[in-house]
Amino acid sequence: MSLFIMHLILTIVWFALIGDQSLVSLVAGFVIAFAVLWIAKPMFDTKTTYFHRMFRVIRLINFFIYELIMSSVKVAWDVVTPTDHSNPAVIEMPLDVESEMEIFLVANLISLTPGTLTLDVDAKRNCLIIHAMFADDVDALIAELKDGMEYQVKRAFEK
Repeated sequence: MSLFIMHLILTIVWFALIGDQSLVSLVAGFVIAFAVLWIAKPMFDTKTTYFHRMFRVIRLINFFIYELIMSSVKVAWDVVTPTDHSNPAVIEMPLDVESEMEIFLVANLISLTPGTLTLDVDAKRNCLIIHAMFADDVDALIAELKDGMEYQVKRAFEK
């Protein structure tokens, strides 16, 4: 049985036994199940890549929440101030990620961040077409997206 399945089973058991069906209880069960598996790590013959991947996924989630908050503030500030600071543009961002799941995740995380919207993926699946609200320096924006969102997704899916 994979560690991920065991993690889910332990989380569900915690959620069922605790008697409080709330999001906080579910997150607590997930964390406690992770801690139990971490302590029991020597019992498993598998490599510990699961634990490293979980830390990278948590880092991706934290990075996305930070980007979401910062871009929301930037867009809100542009909306409420009398001067217009936006400089919209449609840009092409070359992709380093290769699998469909990674491309899907990068495209959707970019779209979920206020101020940017993924319009399309080219036919060869090696470039995203993005509409950006603040594209004063296109090269800097592409570098920011590649070094930020794409890099975090790529790290989360590493073996």
